[in-house]
Amino acid sequence: MKKEVLDFQHKRTTPLDYHQLVIEFAELAKLAWPMVLTQLGQVVMMTTDLALIGGLGPEALAAAALGVVIFLIGFTLGVGLLAPIAPLAAQAFGAKNLAALRRTVRMGLWAALLLSLPIIAFALNGERALLTFGQAPEVARLAQQYLLGLAFGVVPALGFHGFRNFMAAVHRPQPVLWITIGSIPLNALMAYLLIYGKLGLPPLGLFGAGLASSFVNFTMFLVVLWFATMRSPFRDYHVLARLRQFDWPFMKRLIAMGIPVSFIVLLQGGLFLAAGLLAGLVSIRALTAHQIALQVDTVLFVVPVGISTAAAVRVGHAVGRQDGPGVKRAGIIAILLGIMAAAVLTIAVVAVRFEIVGLFVDDTTEGAGATTDLAANLLLVGASFFISDAAQHIAAGGLRGLKDTRIPLLFACVANWLIGFTLSYVLGLKIGLGAIGIWIGLSVGTTIYASFVVTRFLLLASRFAPRCPATS
Repeated sequence: MKKEVLDFQHKRTTPLDYHQLVIEFAELAKLAWPMVLTQLGQVVMMTTDLALIGGLGPEALAAAALGVVIFLIGFTLGVGLLAPIAPLAAQAFGAKNLAALRRTVRMGLWAALLLSLPIIAFALNGERALLTFGQAPEVARLAQQYLLGLAFGVVPALGFHGFRNFMAAVHRPQPVLWITIGSIPLNALMAYLLIYGKLGLPPLGLFGAGLASSFVNFTMFLVVLWFATMRSPFRDYHVLARLRQFDWPFMKRLIAMGIPVSFIVLLQGGLFLAAGLLAGLVSIRALTAHQIALQVDTVLFVVPVGISTAAAVRVGHAVGRQDGPGVKRAGIIAILLGIMAAAVLTIAVVAVRFEIVGLFVDDTTEGAGATTDLAANLLLVGASFFISDAAQHIAAGGLRGLKDTRIPLLFACVANWLIGFTLSYVLGLKIGLGAIGIWIGLSVGTTIYASFVVTRFLLLASRFAPRCPATS
């Protein structure tokens, strides 16, 4: 075993040791930036797919957008259930417990395989679900073609996420970034060839778009598998040892931690879908402006997501090595870094909000000026929302590092839905503030949720005391 494997100890000091704060900031930034860029790469690939599908016509683009929603409902549940791999593996890494690290990755891959079955089944019944929700039959039929192509890639996509969490846990996320960057042009090429039927291939339309994504997912999985088994230092962990050995007690722990994470993500995603429905009740212009502001948030969202995973890993490392001050230090530095990054990006968005909205609005269409003004105002209202959103995601990542996922789920129900959505409904529809009122409600709910999870992390981190190894 090489010396660098499982060698990640820091001297235990008080949270006020500024030298340690600087070290923590540097380690967190080193871990987070590849994750942020990886997340951005995923957004770029999805955007590329939609841009190429747009060449098939507005009906195909609408069908693809609905298909993505159906697919992400199931896939998000799977990714949420795999999220505990990062903090659990990080705790094993911090504790220098190689057996527990192997077990975490092994059962994560088992979970990816088992979870893929219901996700595929749900995707294959997407047309029925869309018809149930009143979508046009032709659009639902086209969406099912896209989903059929995507279904082939569920297993490798979840497997890739499992290895992605493992590599983050051992503080080596760079290969995942390079794999993602390399996959962007491959994805664009395959989508173009299969959608439009180039180089002698038949034109497969939406099915081809989904099939191209599945092909890329298989490729990414094979490459990351090669890294994990053949490249140093990953091969020294032997994470595929005893792969056929199923550990049901550990699987139950993984599920118990992952289910609340999945439901939190679904609750938050459902909140924006519900907000979109409210905006649609106001007017077409309000719905358009809402979707533009939401798309901007999707791009900004990659920063807190990357830092959130880094926070879970850094806190998990500190828990594994029984470093109480290090737990608090890792979480606080991550939250502050996320808030700073979100603040800078938010200031930039507010400063050029009209120019950003102009990228989405055709000036020649009727009412373009009013739509642009409304969307720009939503970005202004959302300024506090963007910062709070970053804080809550990163604090929740820190709580995952402490294996605390159930209470944040309760917080999400109360803050985002009971308070946030209710306020959006009252301000937007009852008082008559329209889309502005809806976004005020979203901002208030998100800010309350952020205050809840940040406070809980600080309390749990302050009370952290050395226990038995977390992965025993």
